Amino acid sequence: MSEQPTSLDLSAAVPPELAGKRLDQALAELFAQFSRTRLQAWIRQGRVSVDGRACKARDRLAGGERVRLQAGVAERVDNAPQPIPLEILYEDPSILVVAKPVGLVVHPAAGNPEGTLQNALLYHDPTLARLPRAGLVHRLDKDTSGLLIVARSSAAHKTLVEQLQARVVKREYRAVVLGTPRSGASVEAPIGRHPVQRKRMAVVDSGKPALTHFRVLERFPGYCLLGVRLETGRTHQIRVHLAHLGYPLVGDPVYGGRRRLAPGLSPVTQEALRGFTRQALHALRLGLVHPVSGQWMQWEAPLPEDFQALLRLLRSEPHG
Repeated sequence: MSEQPTSLDLSAAVPPELAGKRLDQALAELFAQFSRTRLQAWIRQGRVSVDGRACKARDRLAGGERVRLQAGVAERVDNAPQPIPLEILYEDPSILVVAKPVGLVVHPAAGNPEGTLQNALLYHDPTLARLPRAGLVHRLDKDTSGLLIVARSSAAHKTLVEQLQARVVKREYRAVVLGTPRSGASVEAPIGRHPVQRKRMAVVDSGKPALTHFRVLERFPGYCLLGVRLETGRTHQIRVHLAHLGYPLVGDPVYGGRRRLAPGLSPVTQEALRGFTRQALHALRLGLVHPVSGQWMQWEAPLPEDFQALLRLLRSEPHG
């Protein structure tokens, strides 16, 4: 058996929209699978070069440079394997595709040190401990259900990250929102930390570029079912963009604003909407180029039962 490499050799071109950014800020965007703290440590260790030259975290980029990152992957993973059930839709030596249920946190953090998807993955495949974040290259919020891709080798990890950066990976969501947009649209608005409420994200001029497309799939009295596609993968992107347009997700506890209901609904539907206390968002479809075979592959995860029940009630409301 061949030994696993102890580092990932990653590279990326600095796009024009990152011109003027500090090196550590640009790296956080180009290699979003790593934390800012870890990236800064790798800069200090000389693991990062810009056009072949060592740089400091505070150095500004002009755009167009080639950044190379030699990311250490043999570091100890702090979270332990745990026998948490996984719904695996696809598995081969290079990748895993999992359907995440509502309520499962993806990565360990201060408030959730265990019981996460990452713990479950390490139990399923202990060799994932050698990869950043146990092979997870993107994430979903705790109360968003749906599909996630996991790399099982350094080579697959590198390829999948590059596909995400190049917007090759296709991610389609279903969302129920308050309000009735006339038609579909694209939202291109930068997302960053809220200037006052630091645990929230917001559309801010200093944020990272973010692009979301949506189309109206079904209309109900006061509500809509949307099909949403992501071009970028910012934290809370769909929730922030739709709330910014005035169409917050049903049940969103952070971006939904003061809980309000559309007028004229039946008591049963009103009660169900008040009881839907998580964002009505589901990662329905995931498509990518397989990192080894080069074939296009696509998966779909059915809507969870609470989401389906909500749609049944909204469909039962008489249209005015």
